[in-house]
Amino acid sequence: MPVKKIMVVDDSPTERLVLTDLLTRNGYGVVAADSGEQAIILAKQELPDLILMDVVMPGMNGYQATRTISREEATRHIPIIMCTSKDQETDKIWGMRQGAQGYLVKPINPAELLAKVASMG
Repeated sequence: MPVKKIMVVDDSPTERLVLTDLLTRNGYGVVAADSGEQAIILAKQELPDLILMDVVMPGMNGYQATRTISREEATRHIPIIMCTSKDQETDKIWGMRQGAQGYLVKPINPAELLAKVASMG
């Protein structure tokens, strides 16, 4: 199934804007969340085709939100790509163990992100 609707989860308004702009210019619908808690609620309501998840956020971090979304019945089918400044191999391994299907390090390369999104479809 092709990816049409993407949820961008990031506590930085600038990061959300940059990713939303890139994705909408490339034909994707975007839903934005500014926290892990909001991401879980919106994932259930919106059922996006893909989630781009930041890790470092106040309150519930991206690892915790990814674990919850990837294990709940209503949302477990939604692929998640971590988009984070955490660039250590252990961070990537931990993200994948929480249920992520991809891991990109900020600053995000637009071409790399679009290729990764297309590969999820």
